[in-house]
Amino acid sequence: RHGPCAGGARTGVTNHGARTMTLSEQLTIDLLEQLHPVLEALRTRRPPLADQLERAATSVLLNLAERGGRVGRDQRRVLRIAVAEAREVKAALLVARTLRHVDAVTLAPALGIADRLCGVLHGLIRTLE
Repeated sequence: RHGPCAGGARTGVTNHGARTMTLSEQLTIDLLEQLHPVLEALRTRRPPLADQLERAATSVLLNLAERGGRVGRDQRRVLRIAVAEAREVKAALLVARTLRHVDAVTLAPALGIADRLCGVLHGLIRTLE
């Protein structure tokens, strides 16, 4: 299968001969970068939420990396874990906004990327079913 939802889409990003990243991996890295100001604010206002948000976002990328050596049902399992963690990231961001721990403008880029990432991951899972 081909296309961005099949995990075969490449961003063209290389690291001195290393394989290129999939779209889902690049989106996760973009998300982690956008979380910096959010985590900074949460660490002063709500440290446990900052910790949970950081662990969930990190887990997405780690599960995507773990997917590389898997096939079939096992591959779908790690992708389902990755999408659940991405949903947890979205929920933590919504909690932070709703409780006014972080302003909506600061959260908007991370929320947008998290939403797109969830869509890409769901698409990947569908291609494997």
